[in-house]
Parts: sequence; C-alpha cells; structure tokens
Amino acid sequence: MTSTALFSAPIAYAQDADAPITAEELNSALGQDPAAGPIAEEPLVQVPNETEPAAAPGQRPVSNPANWDRWDAQVTPAGYDPATSNPWGLPRRFLPQRVEANPGLIVGDIHVDAVARYLYHIEEGGTAMRYGVAIARGNLYEPGTYTIKRKAKWPTWTPTQSMIKRDPHLYAGKENGVNGGPTNPLGSRAFYLYQGSRDTYLRIHGSPAPKSIGGRASSGCVRMVMAHINDLYPNVSTGSTAILYPPEDMLGSAT
Repeated sequence: MTSTALFSAPIAYAQDADAPITAEELNSALGQDPAAGPIAEEPLVQVPNETEPAAAPGQRPVSNPANWDRWDAQVTPAGYDPATSNPWGLPRRFLPQRVEANPGLIVGDIHVDAVARYLYHIEEGGTAMRYGVAIARGNLYEPGTYTIKRKAKWPTWTPTQSMIKRDPHLYAGKENGVNGGPTNPLGSRAFYLYQGSRDTYLRIHGSPAPKSIGGRASSGCVRMVMAHINDLYPNVSTGSTAILYPPEDMLGSAT
C-alpha cells in the first residue's frame, strides 16, 4: 500500500503539482544534468565533507542553545515564504503545500509517501501540510508504523555501530558524535522514531544537503529542507504516529 489514496490534489497548484515526477525534475533537484536520463541512486551522503566539530574522545557531543536563533536565521532564506522561497532549486512540487486529506485520518499523524517523496502532516479540518523529502538508499529504508517519542532542536548526532561498520571511511573521526549546528547531518530539527520502547535510530530530520530532496540518499532516515522542518516542528507533538510507506522497489518485489 502507498499513501496515494489518502490525499487529493493540492488546494493550490492543483493543475500540475501532482503530475508524475520526471527524471529531469529529480536530476535538477539533485543538481545533475537534466539530459542525463533516468536518475541513478544517489551515493550515500550521510556526513557532509565539512561538519560541525566532532566530540572529543570520552566526551558527548553538545549543542549550545545560545546559538540556536543564529543558526535558524542562517538556514532560513531572506524573505522566506514557504510556498515560494526556493534557493535550493527544487521542483515546485517539493515546496510546502496545503492539500486536502481523505476522511478518517488522525490529526497530528505523519505519513511518508516514499514513492512520491512526500511527507504529510494531518491537520484539523480535513487538510494536511505536504513537504518534499529524501528517503534512505537501497534496503536501508524501513517502512512501518512508528511513534515519535522525542523531538529536538539543533540535535547532536552519533553514527550507529552498524553505520560505522558498513561505511567506516565516511565516519572516521566522528565515532564519538558531532556537535549540533548547520552542518550536522541531522540539521536543525529531528523527530525520533520508536517502536514500543525501542529506539529504531530512524529519524525525520533537517538536512544540510537540501538538493538531495526527492532522491534516495540517507542511511535510513527521512530528510527535509531545514527551513521546512523548522515550520513543521512546533506542530508535531511527541506521542504522534509516523507511518512510512514502502518505496517503489519494495512495491515491485511484493508483486
């Protein structure tokens, strides 16, 4: 099942916003040549080349609240309008839009359509806010139903042992974690996904790589533009449900 049947066309831009996502648009979102043909899976870019300082051995990573307002301003475009601001060069469909939601959906829940690369947050009054996202590459994406048990502004980040084992060259020197800040891999905000009391280590988070939106780029998490998740953040309560639907390759293997 996908989330396609749960939502109708956007209230605004309904004439074209839900048209199929073309290879050219995805290539453009990722900064690739539009004439290059169908998009290839993006290489793992979990840790930018330049990140916030890593935590020293024996110390935990930190995020200084005194810097948060300055960092928010740093990642928010001048004259920011969620519906139109687009210094990242994303296809318009990935900008925040209010859409109609079908009856029966629970207010406050999050739905991630992994095929279309959309995140929906259900609102009162039969609507939802829709945002463009990037999802995990390959089999690292884990569809399922999760509970948001924690949320954080300007979070710190520490790679899991499985991530270090899988890609040691990417995480060298960052094993003890990375301090919060604009180049931290979790970006400006994060929602922490649990199943029961178990932390799955999956997150919905901002990303210092906004041009990855629309693609498959992470080690398991759902990425958003930092300015977009900053808007979403105060409207999501801990205890809310997040449903991650299967991506296209999993749908194909199930048929």
